[in-house]
Formats: sequence, structure tokens, C-alpha cells
Amino acid sequence: MAYTKCWLAYPAIAGAACADLTVSVEGAGPILDSARAELARGLAGLYGAALTDVADGDIRLGVDTALDPEGYRIHAENGRCTIEGGSDTGVLYGVFALLRAAQMAGCAWKDLTVQEEKAPANRMRMLNHWDNLDGSIERGYSGESFFFKDDVVLVDEARLADYARMLASVGINAIAINNVNVKHAATWLITDRYYAPLRRYLEIFGAYGVKIYLCINFAATMDLGGLDTCDPCDPAVAAWWKEKAADVWANLPDLGGFLVKADSEGRPGPFTYNRTQADGANMLADAVAPYGGHIIWRCFVYNCQQDWRDTKIDRACAGYNAFMPLDGQFRDNVTLQIKNGPMDFQVREPVSPLIGGLQHTHIMVEFQIAQEYTGQQRHVCYLMPWFRQILDTDLRTRPDNGTVAALIRGAGNGMAAVTNTGNDDNWTGHDLAAANLYGFGRLCYDTTLDPGAIADEWLRLTYGDNPPVEQTLHSILMRSWPAYEKYTAPLGVGWMVNPNYHYGPNVDGYEYSRWGCYHRASFDGIGIDRTPSGSDYCHQYAPELAEMYASTDTCPEELILFFHHLPYDYRLKSGKTVLQHIYDTHFEGAEEAARFYDEFMGLKPYLDEETFARMEARFAHQKEHACEWRDVINTYFYRKTGVEDAHGRKIYH
Repeated sequence: MAYTKCWLAYPAIAGAACADLTVSVEGAGPILDSARAELARGLAGLYGAALTDVADGDIRLGVDTALDPEGYRIHAENGRCTIEGGSDTGVLYGVFALLRAAQMAGCAWKDLTVQEEKAPANRMRMLNHWDNLDGSIERGYSGESFFFKDDVVLVDEARLADYARMLASVGINAIAINNVNVKHAATWLITDRYYAPLRRYLEIFGAYGVKIYLCINFAATMDLGGLDTCDPCDPAVAAWWKEKAADVWANLPDLGGFLVKADSEGRPGPFTYNRTQADGANMLADAVAPYGGHIIWRCFVYNCQQDWRDTKIDRACAGYNAFMPLDGQFRDNVTLQIKNGPMDFQVREPVSPLIGGLQHTHIMVEFQIAQEYTGQQRHVCYLMPWFRQILDTDLRTRPDNGTVAALIRGAGNGMAAVTNTGNDDNWTGHDLAAANLYGFGRLCYDTTLDPGAIADEWLRLTYGDNPPVEQTLHSILMRSWPAYEKYTAPLGVGWMVNPNYHYGPNVDGYEYSRWGCYHRASFDGIGIDRTPSGSDYCHQYAPELAEMYASTDTCPEELILFFHHLPYDYRLKSGKTVLQHIYDTHFEGAEEAARFYDEFMGLKPYLDEETFARMEARFAHQKEHACEWRDVINTYFYRKTGVEDAHGRKIYH
């Protein structure tokens, strides 16, 4: 089977066929060509209408520089339509918005009325691929890479163009195509070994307004350049990178820049030489600046050789401690990329205090739609409600508006996500995981969107006007994240997974490890003390939030074990003990997963055979695996406490 078209299938609108239409395109260039081609593709699918170029068409595409460069304006009524953008890219976004509006309206072309003007909430709207040159994908759950195989850069023109279309349709404007853990052949991406295919990538993605970034090896001066150091303050290192940047941009003139992971999980970096993260980032920024290059520097920096015996060492504190003292010291073409939480993409974490703390530095918030800790695209787990909560969180570091959404506005700032795509026929492993890819892009462009409305859009665009499918899958999507949280890790504690591959329950999998991912469960209680009596992580937040988190009376209960070590008989606001809450939520979560399966099975008459078979297998697995989570977690805590479930349900002793 050929790969699916996801939300760009443009299924015919019933009873809405219309006569052929005309278009006038004011201007020329590859992005306007893409806009015109997408318009033709969409109108043919939705209305059966061919598109002809004329001087004064039914549809007019043009640039109005008074608009935001990536913004657009649509005026459509009585069978006529004008789409204007602040640039060619804005026009392209306007075309996708028109086609989206047409599908949501589900009416005849002559009856379609659209009045819409939009500008992006974020300047940087990026996906990070963790694809390796051998074709594997780190934390990839959708097959192999469609970028690389056997140390070769693949140029599958059709698939790359369709992927670029998918990204542009939701407003993604940048991607890093290789793993941030740069090893082996990937180090050579910035050499003439790979320039020729990468130039084609720039052309394909550039035609859809998408900038390409490369992840680089900070130690390339040693691995490629023959130096014995990668000390960013060594003049020879700086000179090598300046020469290398000149070579890279001479061959890849439209490259966006470099994404860098340094000093984390075995990667080399400035700390090796007692330098700061600003020293490393700025050295590279100076090298790429003459070519308009941009450095994205990940803040995932922590000691991965911790001693679990030392309760004062806290991985959650590491990012803030490393970067806050450097606020204002980074070059203007550097953006710090900060994970949404202080740990590592758990199903529930507080928002990283570094996002609110940095006031004089460009920042991007990094999310993960690859579902590493949220079901690995085998469980349905729609993450947009969680992301929206993060964006709406007020970190109280600005008097006017300290929400995350406000803090990441402006030039040099934005949102990034570790992506969930691979070469599977359906791109994302689980058909419903595509809702996270679609939703992330939409939320990047417009942070005010309601997650339920995003789900409705994705369902209509993917499955057409199919009420049973739309209603059932909407309900499942919106319940999926709370259900997953219920049957996995309770009350913000996280990490109860098998080491290395992070799938399936293993309560003590990381408890005595070097990675700093603990829950501190004992015979008398569970949770991490991050108050002043413990690691005092809570005081990395603004005073109002620090006080809230430090008190069990005011700490949000969904995070209470993230901040406090509590006895099992501690009473939550529901009146339940912590232990009974653990029992109840794990039973409830498994029951919800079983309901998902039963509800989905009712859709067999409304889905094609292959789609139904793929999804049925995923839902069946989730139903079974949720029971595994329930039984392992509940048995673990029963064995710790000897306390039975208050409702007498089966717990394996």
C-alpha cells in the first residue's frame, strides 16, 4: 500500500461538485507555485473542479506586505476568493487555511463564506527529528527514517514533498533532520560527502517555507578537523568553525542553522573545558552570523552520573542552575531550547522554571510528540490538552503576562517538538498519533486554539464528513491523555518504566540508577521532597509559585508527589488516601482503555478495511497493556504497604 495522505486527502464534499474555476497569481517563485498547486489539488478533490490561470480569476493569490510576513488574509463569498499573505509563505498558509475552512464548512463552493486574518503566535515553529544516518530513529515508533539509510541521504522526491506539504499545512517553518546525539556518519553532514543531496532537501522544503537545520557534533573539530580539542575559547577551534561555516553556507546557502546538544548524556561540550554554555553557543553563533545562520542550543544539560543515595542532588534543578546565571550573555542569533518540564517529557511535570526565569535570552519551548513516555504511539494519547495547559501556565515572572505562550513570542523565540514520523504507511505508527503532529503545528501557529477544536479539524480533514467516526474518535482523543496518566505514574511522580526503551511498567526501573529519575517509594510513603527541607527545587520559581508548590495545602494535587514525599495514608482533597488514589486511578485507567477498544470496534462499518485493521490492533494492545500497568503498579504498592484496596478489587499479591 502507498503511504496515506493523512489530513491532506481532500475527500469530496458530498453534493458540492462545481464547475471549473479560474485563478490569478500575482508574482512568481517556488512557494507561490506550491500554493497554486495545492489550491488546484484541493479544489479538484473537494469539488471536482479544475483550475485555470487567467488575468482576473475567481480566486486571486497575492502578497500584501502590510500583513505579517507569515500571516494571511482570506475573503471568500459568492464563489469569489482573495487570499493575500505578507509574503509568498503567507499566501501558501492562506491557501491551506481556505481548504481547511472549506472542509469544515462542508458546503458548495458558491456558498462558502470565509473572512479570516491570521498572524503566527510564534516566529519559530519547529520539529526536531532524531533520525540516524543508518536509518534508525532514536525514540522513533513509526518505522525507519525516510531521510537516511545505510549512511546515505535518501532523496525520495515524492515523499519529501508530501512531508513538506504536511508541515506547511499546519504552519511548521523549520525542521532539524538528524538526531541531536550526533554520532558516526552524521558528523559528516557538514562536509561535501553530503552536500549534493542536502541541496535538494533545501529546494524541496524551501518551496513550502520550511527551513532545514542540521544537528552538529560539538567535537567536530576533533573528529573532522584533526584538532586535539573542542574548547570553545581556543582560537584554533573558533577559526575552524568559521572556516567550516563558510564552506557549509557556500554549499547550502539556504540552511537555517545548527541545533546543538552539548554536555549532556555523554555528549562533549563547554563544561569539559570549564567553559560556560554561553561560551560554546556564542563561538558557533559568531561563525554562522555572516550567513544569517542561527544556533539553537538545547538546555537539556544535567549530571547523568548521580548517586541515588544523595537526596540533595536533584536532576530537576540542573537546567536552571546551568543557564540562569547566563541570562543576557547569549548572542542575538542564539536560541535556547528548553524542555517543557524540568525532567524529560513525562506524562505530567511542572513547567520548567527556566522558561520564566530567562528574561534577556531568546527561548524555544521543546515538547515531545513522539510519545516516548506517553505510549510510544501504540497507545492513543492526544497531547494537545496537556500542551495547551503548559502554554497557559503563568510563571509570574512578568507583571503584564507571564504565561508560557506570552514568554515565547517575538523574534528568536518559539516552539519545537521531537516529532513522531517515520516511513510507516500511515507516517505515525498509530493512525491517531497523527493528531499530535497536526495539533502541534496548529497550536504553534495559534496558541489560543482549543484542543477539542483542533481534534475536530483533524478528524474532518482526515476522515471526511463521517459523523460516527468523528464523534467516537473525538471522544477517545479527548479522554486519552487523562486515561494514560491514570494507569501509569500517579500524582506527578513519573519514571515507572523499563530502563533504556522506556516502555511498560517497571516501578523501580530507574530507582537506583545514575540518571536521577527517582520516586523514593518506601514502606511509609512516596514522592520527592523538593521543598527547602529537600532539594529546594521549588524556589527556582517566582515567590508566589514557590510558596504554592512548597506547601501540601496549596500544591496542585496532580503534581503533589513531584514536590513532596507523602505517607501513603495522607488524605487528598477527595478524601482518599494517596494509596487508595493510586489503586482507584489504575483500575479506572484500565477500564477506560477497555472502553476505547469497545467504542472503536463500533466503527468497523465506517472505515476502510486496512485503516480499521491497523487501528484495531493498536486499541487491542492498549487495552491489554493498560491492565499490565494496573496490575504491576497496584501489586507493587500493596507489597510495600500490605494495605488492601478499599473496594476489594483484585490485586495480585
